[in-house]
Amino acid sequence: QVQVVESGGGLVQAGGSLRLSCAASGSRFNINAMGWYRQAPGKQRELVAVITRSSSTNYADSVKGRFTISRDNAKNTVYLQMNSLKPEDTAVYYCNAESLLGLHWGQGTQVTVSS
Repeated sequence: QVQVVESGGGLVQAGGSLRLSCAASGSRFNINAMGWYRQAPGKQRELVAVITRSSSTNYADSVKGRFTISRDNAKNTVYLQMNSLKPEDTAVYYCNAESLLGLHWGQGTQVTVSS
């Protein structure tokens, strides 16, 4: 069974930075795309950034130029470097990992940006 575990969330002031990590383990197959999503209170979950196994990336317009997604295939780990954080970035951040068995989600990590 594939397990996905996020870490690195916390409380930061506006303009600050945080780095999220997400590790996928237990897969018999290669982990293909990995992505970060977020869900703010009362809102739907939305895509933040996604990265393929070959490191092609895609970002939400709201985070372009501020967030950077990267990965380490040997460790099945994806990172999200978040700079110039804004209060509207406050949300629970979820990681997912895609394998031949489907899409696997983590439990989420809270990011809170104070103004």
